[in-house]
Amino acid sequence: MRQSLVLIAGAVLAASAWAHNCPNEMKAIDAKLATKPSLSKEQMEKVTKLRKEGEEAHKAGKHDASMKELTEAKKILGI
Repeated sequence: MRQSLVLIAGAVLAASAWAHNCPNEMKAIDAKLATKPSLSKEQMEKVTKLRKEGEEAHKAGKHDASMKELTEAKKILGI
């Protein structure tokens, strides 16, 4: 029983840490965008859209969706 509680507590803490990483991901994307990366117009539009959707999902408490969008944007940016 005690082991189960420890595992559950660990999972909750890990999920919480993951959820609070969204702002760091957005900062990394913003920093890369500030360097004017050499992307096509379509890629830049996609990154901008993903960044915006990621922030909106984060604000709505949908952290898994936020991280998915932000991770995709980072892949396009090469970070």
